[in-house]
Amino acid sequence: MKTLRLQSHPDPSLQRPWFLVQIGLFLLPFSAFLGCTPVLVAALDVLRQKFSSLSRDRVNQGFAVLGLIMIVAAGFALDRGNAFLGLFNFLPFFIAFAGLSELIRSPKQLTQIAWIWVLTAIPVTLIGFAQLFFNLGGSPSMLWGLVEWTINPGGEPLGRMSSVFTYANVLASYYAIVFILNLGLWIDQRKRILGMIFCLNAIALILTNSRNVWAISLLACLAFALYHGWKKIVAAVSAIAVVMLGAAFAPEPIASPLRVIVPRFFWARLNDQMYVGRPVNQLRSTQWRFAWSMTEQRPLAGWGLRSFSKLYTEQMQLWLGHPHNLFLMMSSETGLPATLLLYGLVGWILAQSVFTWRKLQPQNREMYFTFAIAFLACTLFSFLDVPLFDARINLMGWTLLAAIWKMQD
Repeated sequence: MKTLRLQSHPDPSLQRPWFLVQIGLFLLPFSAFLGCTPVLVAALDVLRQKFSSLSRDRVNQGFAVLGLIMIVAAGFALDRGNAFLGLFNFLPFFIAFAGLSELIRSPKQLTQIAWIWVLTAIPVTLIGFAQLFFNLGGSPSMLWGLVEWTINPGGEPLGRMSSVFTYANVLASYYAIVFILNLGLWIDQRKRILGMIFCLNAIALILTNSRNVWAISLLACLAFALYHGWKKIVAAVSAIAVVMLGAAFAPEPIASPLRVIVPRFFWARLNDQMYVGRPVNQLRSTQWRFAWSMTEQRPLAGWGLRSFSKLYTEQMQLWLGHPHNLFLMMSSETGLPATLLLYGLVGWILAQSVFTWRKLQPQNREMYFTFAIAFLACTLFSFLDVPLFDARINLMGWTLLAAIWKMQD
């Protein structure tokens, strides 16, 4: 197995913040505080050193404007206290993005980050297995409360792996990233240990019972196969997807024989027959319509961050933390201008990543492509869920985005 060591930075002046980032990313899956704090301190250090160049960057200027818009919008919120509290899910990560985009500039750094997250996924996965198969549970607190886990025996919800994360869907969003980084690293380096970890992560990903991450992982495999021209794998992945979708949604004469092949665990989860009779107020379509109605009523400034839960509870008699769609959550809570600016900035970075990839040396393109696909996975996941309320997942997404912004050979 690879011995994980702190990597030096090509710029000696950035050595300390890069060390801090590596330590923070290593601790991140296990503690939001211990993981996020070193990364934010490192980002602030980079901002202090490189403020002149960073302040001239148009993307950083865009995020600064977005931050100001969100602060102003919070002043018009239904509940100003909650709205200003909700800013902590965004503003610190804008700062982290600016610092990390200046700090992460070489393909070797991408490889280092991938190794950190792939190796730390091993204990996360093993804890998840123990939770499901050995009914492990408890709320261990370590390092004077800086590391606190809530591990529910049998998973949360019951029967779905959640490991050290609060909920199965949050763990699924974690695997959406780690699974792809693991796959790209394995293709790039062809090490047996990476193949073994990949199998562990694939099993764990399935056990989260998240339709979202199942679809994303299949699409990621298809993307890598198309990228490398592996026609047999493209055919195999496509066939698996068609058979699973057929078993779940095809008319009965077609679905019945396919359900002999596809386990009920998959097809009944895909078409929601595993959870029949779900109340209307729990359906995502209901949540989406409600969030869009909020947007229509206050399109400019929204109702304020964290307002969806209060309004939805009052009308639907059910508490939900978010409407299971990041765009609709943003538009309903911060208004359309802020939402479109956020998606515009991210879209611009992704568009520029195509040109960056073409400029890289062939041997450096694999990991860059891997990081781009991993971030796209985060984006796709956000259309059906909003895992950013977990600071660990939030920071992982911003790290991926920063890594593909200013990459150089």
